[in-house]
Amino acid sequence: MKNTIPKMKQTWRWYGPNDPVSLEDIKQAGATGIVNALHQIPNGEIWSVSEIIKRKEIIDNSGLSWDVVESLPVHENIKTKSGNFSELIDNYKKSMSNLASCGIKVICYNFMPVLDWTRTNLNMKFKDGSHALEFNYNALRAFDLFILKREKANKDYTKYEIENSRNYFNSLSKKEKDEIRDNIIKGLPGSEEGYSLDSFKEILKTYDNIDSNQLKKNLVYFLKSIISHAKSIGVLMCIHPDDPPFSLLGLPRVVSNKEDYEYIFEQVPIENNGITFCTGSLGVISENNLGEIFDRFSNRVHFIHLRSTKRDNKGNFYEANHLEGDVDMYKIISKIINEQKRRFLNKRKDFNIPMRPDHGHQMLDDLRKKIVNPGYSAIGRLRGLAEIRGLEYGIIKNQ
Repeated sequence: MKNTIPKMKQTWRWYGPNDPVSLEDIKQAGATGIVNALHQIPNGEIWSVSEIIKRKEIIDNSGLSWDVVESLPVHENIKTKSGNFSELIDNYKKSMSNLASCGIKVICYNFMPVLDWTRTNLNMKFKDGSHALEFNYNALRAFDLFILKREKANKDYTKYEIENSRNYFNSLSKKEKDEIRDNIIKGLPGSEEGYSLDSFKEILKTYDNIDSNQLKKNLVYFLKSIISHAKSIGVLMCIHPDDPPFSLLGLPRVVSNKEDYEYIFEQVPIENNGITFCTGSLGVISENNLGEIFDRFSNRVHFIHLRSTKRDNKGNFYEANHLEGDVDMYKIISKIINEQKRRFLNKRKDFNIPMRPDHGHQMLDDLRKKIVNPGYSAIGRLRGLAEIRGLEYGIIKNQ
């Protein structure tokens, strides 16, 4: 039986030819699959077969395989169901078809309004000298109240929170204020949009009349428009949870917990409508029982991000080492292995679920490099992959 226990497909996020982490580096780390996107194509435009093949050949020629798209971005007009959203959905479906025709059939995406994943500090320093990503709610509030000066911001916070944020803001240097602003609005790696302060204020206004209920309806409309098509071409769509999974800057969140998933899958039950199970994003709020969420939707897990965060009771968190923090990685990987065994025995083709180590610490020689994608340095993710691989090996060995 031990010989028939499938292992996770070990993948690595690569940002294309300009990524300081090369495909050769990735091979040396032991990953066999690549998670990639065509970031050079403007959001909403069709990914042509020629552009997909051009990127795929680079990956294939390195001895690796392009296993997952992350992300095929969803245009803001689709999220707000405004303007040319119908045309943009048609474009999205054409990109799905073009990817499928090239043999790439796992597509990760998100439905987060305006902002993609958000952190306030890209260089939180640990005692061992390594750096990590951090989300500080006081910094986010200070940005909202005193840098962005969002019109309705005062209504979203208590007097105590506002006063705390004012004191925090006044303690910052101009450089520190500028860093917080840029970290939030200019886009972290993988984000498809970056903004100036003025353009950011304008796009926030497009959500003035869209609450979480309306955004959920817009998500379901989008899914009903694409999932039958996904099934017909053999594509697995896997929505990434909100990161962080709570409202920011007055924007609604709709993929943050078990109840959100239940609503989405009740409305669009086809199994091609699945999830990217991200332990780090979901694990940021204590109410999310990761094991319970995985068990409930394990048949729909098409892609996995394994990372851990350490949270407090004030909404703050930082990226912990992969086997530390608040995520019980042993428990989660045990459940993944059991799900893969179930799929294998049921003769499902997707029994090797693609997984990537997410958000490693910047450490060792990466601290001396001039160009490093925050959260996506080589050595920190290598450490994470090695720890995950070892844990998986030990669990399988003992079954």
